[in-house]
Parts: sequence; structure tokens; C-alpha cells
Amino acid sequence: MVHQNMKPFPKDFLWGASTSAYQVEGAWNEDGKGPSVIDMKKHPEGTSDFKVASDHYHRYKEDIALFAEMGLKAYRFSIAWTRIYPNGTGEINQKGIDFYNNLINELLSYNIEPIVTMYHFDLPYALQQKGGWSNRETIDAFENYARTLFKYFGDRVKYWLTINEQNMMILHGSAIGTLDPNMKNPQKELYQQNHHMFLAQAKAINLCHEMCPNAKIGPAPNIAYVYPASSKPEDILAAQNFSSIRNWLYLDMPVFGRYNSVAWSYMEEKGCTPTIQEGDMEILESAKPDFIAFNYYATSTVAESKNNTSDKNPIGDQQITIGEPGFYRGVANPYLEKTQFGWEIDPIGFRITLCELNDRYNLPLLVTENGLGAYDKLEEGDVVNDDYRIEFLRKHIEQARLAISDGVNLIGYCPWSAIDLVSTHQGFSKRYGFIYVNRDEFDLKDLRRIKKKSFYWYKNVIATNGERL
Repeated sequence: MVHQNMKPFPKDFLWGASTSAYQVEGAWNEDGKGPSVIDMKKHPEGTSDFKVASDHYHRYKEDIALFAEMGLKAYRFSIAWTRIYPNGTGEINQKGIDFYNNLINELLSYNIEPIVTMYHFDLPYALQQKGGWSNRETIDAFENYARTLFKYFGDRVKYWLTINEQNMMILHGSAIGTLDPNMKNPQKELYQQNHHMFLAQAKAINLCHEMCPNAKIGPAPNIAYVYPASSKPEDILAAQNFSSIRNWLYLDMPVFGRYNSVAWSYMEEKGCTPTIQEGDMEILESAKPDFIAFNYYATSTVAESKNNTSDKNPIGDQQITIGEPGFYRGVANPYLEKTQFGWEIDPIGFRITLCELNDRYNLPLLVTENGLGAYDKLEEGDVVNDDYRIEFLRKHIEQARLAISDGVNLIGYCPWSAIDLVSTHQGFSKRYGFIYVNRDEFDLKDLRRIKKKSFYWYKNVIATNGERL
């Protein structure tokens, strides 16, 4: 659709930016915090661990002052479960409660809306040792954790995200670092974990509505529109298969309270359907999210499966390793450019994804990640000329406005990331932030905060409510 008259961004649009606890906070074992699975995982050779990260834990006031200077209306961050419950359950760690109380209050003092992710990959290691999400007791532990968050922070937090990228943990847990290497039948066990996460999410949604009637809560998967490689019917069928397995499984359940039929058929075919106990489906059907949050980086393109091992690229991260013998085969999209890290760049695909989500679920949409990872260079005079990031974000924001003109109910845009942090795969060298953190992979230097060119650009975008890009 070509619009003669573009609709503006809503007046109360949530212009924000995002981080996650383990990637930005540091202080991994301070003030009573327990270890998470991320703290205990093996890091790719040559990349930083998460022990110091950007030291946001000690510098949050300085960082939030910069967020306010940039003009952020919202800040999407996650709470580290092990700061609240060092062992996942048991005694509350008061120092963890204090930290997030202070963080939330600091944001509100600048009129920045806190958007809180309850769980962003960092399962308490003590729970992992008891079976992690394979153990149904983790559902109760998450419900108890959710109750604590709503009790202590629910009077000030209006937007809650349940689980970040549940689909990536199930499909690409080894790349992220959440996969338990001791699993005997990984795929079967992962889809059982997935079922337990759905139950934990549903209980948290219901609890939020009960304890915080003025708050809103929703899931936060990673969503990517899937193109067929051609108009060949077999390619279109492959694209539909992958969409159901990658995307719709993780939204049909929270929104409709049922398993996606194609994804369920896939699980039957693979022998990995979860065990569903009596009463589970009633719990899942009872929970109704208020909005859909989602992370978007790129689209995917697939072709008909060749039904052999060549269908799957064994090397790469969650945006690159695509393929399932008998179902679909990932291929490169010849019409798209790629980032320095091999991720395809597809701003128009962002609009397509927004429209697809809007048509399918008819709920408000909140973008909680979208960004460009790059090797930023600090030049003389504390200058970072990240024009490539500005160009990336500009094109995506243009498409977001077109989607709004298409009728999409988009309520906010929180790109990744507010400040440089440790990337899940490529350590500190892969930078995403509007704010440069002066450290290298292993040399912490002075951790000084430096405003990039994109900082000033985004400040102007927010000040003009997206009119000047």
C-alpha cells in the first residue's frame, strides 16, 4: 500500500531503548546475587564473560541521566532472578530488591517509563541443577518470583514482559548458552521445557492482572517474517512450516491458549510432543496478554527441504542456523544486504512482520529489540561516527511509521541497545548501543560513557516524535 497521507506516531508513543541484566549490569556475584546459567556457561574463545559487562550495577544513575538526556520515554531492562532469589527460591535477597527499587525510582524521577522483563535467559543455576525447566517445580518457582516482583515493584511498573525469546531458548539454546549439555534427548526435553515455560508465563499473566490491575503484561518472543525462496508451492509450504515452528507456536499459546496445529504436527513427527497434565490447558486458556512485545532483527528465507543433513547449516547463531530435514531449508535472500556479523538487513520486512502480527493477533504491539551490531571505532576527541547504525534505525523507523499508516497498533519502539553491552555471541566487540562504553574484550580501561553520533540523532527523533529522521 502506498500512502498519500502518512499517519504520525501516537502522542504517547514509547520511544525507548533496551538492555538485559546479565549483559549490562556486571557485579555478577555482589550483594548476595547467586549464579545463573549464563554465569556458569562456557564462553566462546576470545570473548568476554559477563562478570563486569558495562558495570551498570554501579553506574546506573550516570547511565539513566544519559538516557534522560537522550530523551528516552521508556527503558526496557530485565531483572536478574538471582538478585531477588539467589537460589531461585527460598530467602529473598533484600539487596537485590533495593537495587531494582532504586533503579525504577531513578527512571521515574526522569519520567522514563520502566518496561520490565521478568526473565531474560538467566535461569538460576541452583534450579538448573534440579532439572531447570524440565522440572515442573520451576513453574512454581517462577510464579513465586513473579509474585515477589509484582509485590515490590508493581506499584510503579506499568509494563511487564514475561519471558524474553522463549522460542530462541528452545530452538537455539546452545547458541545462547541456556541449553543443558547433559540432556539425553534434547529435542524431546526442550519441548517439555517449552510447555512448562508456557504454564509459568500463564500463571504470571494471571497473577499480574490480580495483583497489579493497572499494569499490562505480555510475552516477548523473537519474531521474523519467513519468505519462501520462490513462488514454487513447495517453497511456500516450507515457509509456512517454519513460521509455525519459529513464530506462531510461541504466540498462539499465550494469545489463544492452544498449541499451533502445524507446530504440534511437527512435534508429533519428531517424537517430541510434551506431556500435558490434567488442568494444564485450562491454565493456558485462562491467561490473556494485554499486548505482544517482540524482538525483530531480520527476516528469514526458506526453501523446500531436500530431506537430508544438508538442510541444516551447523555453524552460526540463531539468525543464521536455519533448517530442518523434511520441513524447510534455510537459504540466503539475494535482495538483502548483511551486517558485519552476517545478519541480513530487512527494514521492509519489519513492516511486513508488524502487519502480520497485527492481522493475526489484533493486540497492541511493542518492539523490544531491533538494532545493528557493529565494530564501532572510538576516534580522537571521544567521537564515534556510527552513521551505519543511524541508517539502519532510520530505515526501520520509517517502516514502523508505514506500518502505523497500514493500521498497525504499535505502542512503542525500544531498539537494542541503550548502551554498549556484552553480546551473547561476540562479546564486547559487537556493539549495539547509543552510548559507547570505553572497554575492550578483556581490558576494562575506565568504562567511561561516551555519546555516539547515533545518540544525538535518536535524541532528535524522539524530540520530534519521529517526524525528523
